[in-house]
Amino acid sequence: MREKDAWVMNGFAGILAIIVLLAVTVFSFFQEYFVLGAVCLVLAVTLGSGVTLIQPNQSVVVIFLGKYMGSIRKEGIVITVPFSIRRTISLRVRNFNSKRLKVNDVNGNPVEIAAVIVFRVVDSAKAVFDVDRYENFVEIQSETAIRAVATKYPYDTFTDNELTLRGNAEEVSGHLAKDLQDRLTVAGVEIIETRLTHLAYSTEIAQAMLQRQQASAIIAARKQIVEGAVGMVQDAIEQLEQDGIVDLDEERRVAMINNLLVSIVSDHGTQPVVNTGTLYQ
Repeated sequence: MREKDAWVMNGFAGILAIIVLLAVTVFSFFQEYFVLGAVCLVLAVTLGSGVTLIQPNQSVVVIFLGKYMGSIRKEGIVITVPFSIRRTISLRVRNFNSKRLKVNDVNGNPVEIAAVIVFRVVDSAKAVFDVDRYENFVEIQSETAIRAVATKYPYDTFTDNELTLRGNAEEVSGHLAKDLQDRLTVAGVEIIETRLTHLAYSTEIAQAMLQRQQASAIIAARKQIVEGAVGMVQDAIEQLEQDGIVDLDEERRVAMINNLLVSIVSDHGTQPVVNTGTLYQ
């Protein structure tokens, strides 16, 4: 089913024609031309049954004897197929706020997630005939898409080469929009934007996951500190030997490396020991 234009005529011209027909009807009845009056009355009623008022950003689906005759998007007053059924569909942009859904991320951790979906109808025929109550269809498919997308990402990670729900909201929202658009094309709905509005660990594991995050953050920080310290020590020793300041044998090199690493990596400030020389007896 695809949207097509329905037959319409100018509404003001149609109303003028109805007024003229009614005037002829009254005149004919007074002059006892009953057949002419009856014909004009039937024509006036027929045209009057097709009068339709359309507001901006609305579409009217015209159905006659169970057949789709087309849609009207022209705002204002028009006259369309007489004695037809007309259903008004809003083409305005709308928001849908999903409920807070409890799902498992890719690592199996239960998380709470919710999103706002911005959409509009672009094909009124599909919205009316291809799905039953497209508003409910949008709601159910939105929640299904949110669940599907949330299961493909971890909630959080401390590596830079993996997308996460918390750290890559733009990418996740884009994935959600694409997945949802694929599901809602059948309903003639266009997805304009999707945004995550709520994201958190489920209450039963929130405290445990917070401790896990803290431990992971400490480990990641320690790893970075150690990598930086090794590089600093290596540069320091190379600079000392290159400038000829000291000539270190293997034992003193190891001792210096140990002292430098301890002073750099230690959580607390180190207490230096000043060597003032060697006392010979």
